[in-house]
Amino acid sequence: MNTIILYTVLTLSLLGFIAAFILYFVAERFKVYEDPRIDDVEASLPGANCGGCGYAGCRNFAEALVKAPSLDGLFCPVGGNETMSAVARILGKEAVAKDPRVAVLRCNGACEYRPKTNHYDGSSSCAVAAALYGGDTGCQYGCLGLGDCVAVCNFDALHMNPFTGLPVVDGDKCTACGACVKACPRNLFELRKRWKGNKKIYVACMNEDKGGVAKKNCAVACIGCSKCFKVCPFEAITMNNNLAFIDSDKCRLCRKCVPECPTHSIIETGFPIRKEKVTEGGALSGTEKTE
Repeated sequence: MNTIILYTVLTLSLLGFIAAFILYFVAERFKVYEDPRIDDVEASLPGANCGGCGYAGCRNFAEALVKAPSLDGLFCPVGGNETMSAVARILGKEAVAKDPRVAVLRCNGACEYRPKTNHYDGSSSCAVAAALYGGDTGCQYGCLGLGDCVAVCNFDALHMNPFTGLPVVDGDKCTACGACVKACPRNLFELRKRWKGNKKIYVACMNEDKGGVAKKNCAVACIGCSKCFKVCPFEAITMNNNLAFIDSDKCRLCRKCVPECPTHSIIETGFPIRKEKVTEGGALSGTEKTE
């Protein structure tokens, strides 16, 4: 009886030893080496996991930063230049500074400017509504107002305005992660250069219809008149498909284009209020900036 027990113990011990050896061999054969710098880089990132860098999360982005031969084309919009400088110090690479960005909504078609022509009674989702029909107004390019952009913002930087029916971007909270850009089915959000004092000048319209049609459907639509294009001294404005576009990297905020727009589709924010000039005869003529 004792002999049987002894043989059983020895057999089980031998099998355990063999299994342990096999597991050790397999573990060594298929061992995946992970660069310890990945942990250091991940610790220097904001940890927002917003996907603004183009990767699924901060861990994936950290791995990409470590493995990349250079930091060109890799950027964390939430952490900005400060975070990328910290990453560069860890990895011994050079980070190119970029201008900070902020999201803007390229639609100013509030309820008062864009009258409704029908009533939507479907799923409360811009993506669903955009796939089903052209919208509840005559403009098929404007904001649907169902808040998909607000739902995906992780930084509380977007809220729906109940009076205009449009989302409003809080420039102080926006990190330019790009989530709203991806969520909008009509591509109405744009990441523009962030100026001091949240100064912005941009065309708040994406309507590509011809002037008369666009103006009929929305009182503040761009009608493609090119007046802004003609007065821009920095070649920052281009015309395409009956629509003006202001390049924020070329724009110098001179504001010459703003008073030229007959439909007020060019938005300027963060500037002092313009005051009207008074001529010798007492008549009002033109505008000037208040400093």
